[in-house]
Amino acid sequence: MADLMNLRGNPAASGAAPGAAPAPAPAPGLDSLIKDGTDATFVDDVLKASSDVPVIVDLWAPWCGPCKTLGPIIEKAVLAARGAVKLVKINVDENPQLSRQLRVQSIPAVYAFKDGQPIDGFVGALPESQVKAFIEGLTGDLGPGPIDELLAEAAAAREAGDLGSAAALYGEIAKADPGNVPALTGLAQIYLDAGHPDRATETLKLVPPDKAADPAVRAIEAALKLSAQAKPADETAALEAKVAANATDHQARFDLAVALAAAGRREDAVDHLLEIVRKNRTWNDDAARKQLLTFFEAFGPKDDATVSGRRRLSALLFA
Repeated sequence: MADLMNLRGNPAASGAAPGAAPAPAPAPGLDSLIKDGTDATFVDDVLKASSDVPVIVDLWAPWCGPCKTLGPIIEKAVLAARGAVKLVKINVDENPQLSRQLRVQSIPAVYAFKDGQPIDGFVGALPESQVKAFIEGLTGDLGPGPIDELLAEAAAAREAGDLGSAAALYGEIAKADPGNVPALTGLAQIYLDAGHPDRATETLKLVPPDKAADPAVRAIEAALKLSAQAKPADETAALEAKVAANATDHQARFDLAVALAAAGRREDAVDHLLEIVRKNRTWNDDAARKQLLTFFEAFGPKDDATVSGRRRLSALLFA
């Protein structure tokens, strides 16, 4: 993912973005949920830490096949628990004292600690559904956690125009939770806003196939289509002159609307398509109405041009 998170290098690592100041270090939270422990750090990492939230101890070894299967499953489930639990991974080959104290006879062995005491556990590589159920039994109902907080922080930074900070935050989330749609679409939008549609396209490819129909993904895809239709300023000016000279030239008006939308002149673009609908609803197989729907998807449901455009389109269609 390193090449994808790069406006000028790697915003997830450097926070760099065209026209933006260097981003601050990634917000804390995700890395602290999972750590490697030792015999020497067990008291602090597990016993003391479990006074705040349950701490799961995963006892494993490099030669253990089931450990390699279980490890990623537990890590994913811990991240999904959004800070309600922590995970400490301990290599039993390098830390034999703890294995003896816990009387470990087979690995992988998993123990959950709360308030310094073991409260639950299991041995062997369980399927993901059972690991999730195990963690849910420790946590109960979950509130907002680190990923939710980072998403909110990233969205706020993007809204404020701080693309570098937003990209760094989205990059951290995507690294910790691959396939996170809000993070990937947020990063793709930043690439698009910064004039890198190719990188926005590559970022969208990281969205899991079963989430490809997510409205946020479709919105970026629609915006990418618009960006590909951008025209030089002189061509747009020529289209404006053509429409001014002949108000019934629907094709010129349609082309002008697409060019204006690609240039960020959303309300003007919507106005021109609505004018086509007003004069000839069925022109070119309903092309103006269909393009308006593409605009609305690309702009997003809360954009002023979308809200106003939908209302005015409905008025025309149902008048």
